[in-house]
This record gives sequence, structure tokens and C-alpha cells, in this order.
Amino acid sequence: MAAVVASHTVAAVASSVVSKSAFSGRQVRSVKVAAAPQKVAFTVTASAEDRPLWFPGSTPPAHLDGTYAADFGFDPLGLASDDVNWYVQAELQNGRWAMLGAAGVLIPDILRVNGLLDIPRWDAAGVADYGIDWRVLLAVEIAAFGWAEGNRWADIIKPGCVNEDPIFKGNRVKGTDVGYPGFDPLGMGFGSPAYVKEIRTKEIKNGRLAMLANLGFWVQTSYTDASPVENLLNHLENPGFNNFAHNAMSVFY
Repeated sequence: MAAVVASHTVAAVASSVVSKSAFSGRQVRSVKVAAAPQKVAFTVTASAEDRPLWFPGSTPPAHLDGTYAADFGFDPLGLASDDVNWYVQAELQNGRWAMLGAAGVLIPDILRVNGLLDIPRWDAAGVADYGIDWRVLLAVEIAAFGWAEGNRWADIIKPGCVNEDPIFKGNRVKGTDVGYPGFDPLGMGFGSPAYVKEIRTKEIKNGRLAMLANLGFWVQTSYTDASPVENLLNHLENPGFNNFAHNAMSVFY
């Protein structure tokens, strides 16, 4: 939204003329006064969004003002209206886990299908025997995630409070933004504000795609009883039969 306000003042103009009266012959001074000062004001407004929106021409909610990376004004249910910072961090963390999860499904599956690894399919990996009791694995996972999530929550409440190593004092990360503690071994996340926002937008976009991909993996395996790589190979072998339309019909069988 841009607004331009301009004003123009018309000043009073007075002039005097000296002339002779036709009746008495005396000099007569006449004064002409222009209109009283007037102030004319006008406002020009232009309504335009400087950022792309998920639905062109729509009005984004007030809590999504374009400040955050990958903000396209999409929140039809108003879920983030109470605490937008929490939902921003939730999406960021879920997106990162989804990217790791997608890689964890595809890479082992490629190696398994090509006979390079003798491992269970991704959907059976949870019940495989790893030589450790599942209760121990569950306890370790709860402890690790509880510690990580607790620190993340503390950082949301008070940014920077967990930047120092709790064991090796003096070791601190440089990041000050919540969700970006400074882990960047390749140095790709530093630069101008515009570049940083662009690179963070790319990360969140990939995270959103990865979340949909993981959902797709689960749906595919549930309906076709095949892994993602196996489904791809089956489709390439017979595209006219092994496709979305045919697989969708398996829901009814």
C-alpha cells in the first residue's frame, strides 16, 4: 500500500490602483483583494501487493504480512492467528524432518531394489530386529527429542538463550534468528537480507514438498504394496496400466 499526500495553498493577492474621480477630480485609491487563502489537499493511494500470494488478488490475513520466508498468505482456517511464531517454527522443523525422511526412504530403497543392500522395505523397517530392545530405543528417542524440543521451545520464548554449549562453555553459535542457530558448514545462509530470505524460502518450499512426498509414499505403499522406487519402475515398464488412475481403483478392491 502506497500513499501520496500533497497540498497546495492559494495565497491572497492584494493590489491597489490610483485613479481620479470623474465627479470631484480627486485621486481615489481602490484596492482589489483576491479570494481568501484556500488550502487544497488531495490523496492518491495505490493498493498493490509487493509479494506473490497463493491466490492472486486475495487479501492475506493480518498475521501473514510477508515478514516470514515463504509467506504467501495461506491460512484459510486462521490457525496461526493466535501464535504465528509457533506455527512458523513447527512448519520449519517438520519440513526439515520430512526432507531427511524422504531421503531415508528413497536412498535405501534404491540400494535395496538394485540388490546392493539386504534390508527391509521402508514400511517394514520399524519392526526389524536391530539387536536392541525396542523399549530402549523408545526411551532414547523420547529423551533425545524431549531435550531438543525443550531447548527449541526455550529459544522461541527467549531467543538466543540456548546458543551456548551446556558442556563446553564458551562455544556459542552465531545465529540469532529462532530456527536458524548458525549451523551452516557451507556458508550458504549468509548474505544480504534479500538473499537470506530467498534461501530460507527455498528451504521451506522443499520442506513442504517433502511433507507431501512422505504422504505420497505412505498412500502408494498402502494401495500398491510396493515401495516408491518399485512403483516408479512398474510405471516405466507399463505407463498405460501402472498409473494413478488404475491404482486409485485399487481402493475399491
